[in-house]
Amino acid sequence: MMETNNRRLPVGIQSFEEIRKEGFLYVDKTDIIWQLANRGKKYNYLSRPRRFGKSVLVDTLEAYFTGKKELFEGLKIMELETEWVKRPVIRLDMSRAGAVPDTLRSYLNNIFRQYEKEYSLVPNPTDSLADRFNAIIVGSYEQTGQQVAILIDEYDSPLQHSWKTPQHEACTSIYREVFAILKADDKYEKFVFITGITKFTQISLFSVLNNLSNISFDPEYAALCGITKDEMLRDFRPEINKLAEYEGCTFDEAVALLTAHYDGYHFSHDNMVDVFNPFSLINSLADSKLRNYWASSGATSLLPKFVDDMEIRLKNFENCPIDRDTLETSDVTGGGAELFLYQSGYLTIKDYLDGIYLLGIPNYEVRKALYKIVLPALTLQSNAQVITTQSMLLYSLQLGNLTEAMKCLKALIADVPYSNKKLASMDMEERYRLILSTIFNAIGCRVEVEKMIATGRIDMVVETTNIIYVLELKLSNNGGIDAATEQIRAKQYVEPFKADKRRVTALAIELDDKGKGLTDWKEV
Repeated sequence: MMETNNRRLPVGIQSFEEIRKEGFLYVDKTDIIWQLANRGKKYNYLSRPRRFGKSVLVDTLEAYFTGKKELFEGLKIMELETEWVKRPVIRLDMSRAGAVPDTLRSYLNNIFRQYEKEYSLVPNPTDSLADRFNAIIVGSYEQTGQQVAILIDEYDSPLQHSWKTPQHEACTSIYREVFAILKADDKYEKFVFITGITKFTQISLFSVLNNLSNISFDPEYAALCGITKDEMLRDFRPEINKLAEYEGCTFDEAVALLTAHYDGYHFSHDNMVDVFNPFSLINSLADSKLRNYWASSGATSLLPKFVDDMEIRLKNFENCPIDRDTLETSDVTGGGAELFLYQSGYLTIKDYLDGIYLLGIPNYEVRKALYKIVLPALTLQSNAQVITTQSMLLYSLQLGNLTEAMKCLKALIADVPYSNKKLASMDMEERYRLILSTIFNAIGCRVEVEKMIATGRIDMVVETTNIIYVLELKLSNNGGIDAATEQIRAKQYVEPFKADKRRVTALAIELDDKGKGLTDWKEV
């Protein structure tokens, strides 16, 4: 196996300069970055999910525009750039600006003060933030003789966090005031680049900059952030080998595991290259472990703000159509739950036909995170209660300890279909299917509901690492456990899985027709 001890992965590092100077591994995208910076379009906007490498991209652009040629030695950009002009760069990181008007003003005041000091500018006490921003752009241009690059990272952070609070309109007003300057100062600007997750169109970045080029769906920038499979295989073979050794599998099997966990993102219907979540992939390869890194980094905190009744609607997002205009141009506050889920990385493009995108959950990591979030609301139990029972259920299913597994299931669904008023519009069997599939997804099983085979339709197939469970569900007033057992045998539900090297276990499950939960079970 190749040695990995002297290789350094940039876990949590967002500084391009630090990555290059300290010898961290860098996935070279500088050819795409050069094309972006030199394509002749001045105002550019890129939306990508949280932890997808936007800040490293902004940092790389800053190093390029400030002419730090030494940081790019050996990279693809060296074949493209010949002049290395040093320009003034104004960079704003709005993720540091808080979510109330006072912290937003305070951040802008402090960052503008730094640039005023750098260019020896003395603002009048009566100058507004917009006046000062204008003076910095004009002053830096006049002092250097070079047009300015303006980089605004995570522009939407204060707007996201203030949404549905009394502070949102005041934060929006500050944006309208300050960023209207970008258009007014057009002749002093070389390049303006704005990143974010969600799109708020009612601010001057979008309403005033009517020539803002949204590159988020452009095929040439589909892999600008994130890591493609080719890049992973090219740059991280030693780390994949190490993971394979830890997992007790082959190199190809380790690639398949990483793909299932962290891959599956697509950002352009014209270029459906698979993109890995870079945060999760780098962490996984650094640790030689398959864990849910992205969700545990706080990526799910805004979901309740933008998505109502998530626990009931989640199954609808597995295969979800949305029209092109809504996905590409709508404001996140009015575009529906699907738009927020796409922009923030919970859904991705699966297909496209005649102006309609088909969205779906990108990978195992995201699916497990989403179902884990909704489970307490669906089962009407506290998070602490659910977590303990979930862990025991997964452990029991992996060992094939059916008595303990059914005991856990019984605890998780006791009285829920009857008690949860949000489920009232569904018939009883549909309610049970929703709850059970959510439980199995949340513990990380691969779940297929109503799986069609040659002889019929299996209610649910639940796969763990070692065992495949074939489940037939019957209500007590519809034959119960005897009818479920008979159906499994008569329609030979186990047959299609015989070729799989894992053990196959068929379970007949009886559920109370009044919504009181699991009443009986039997291994068939």
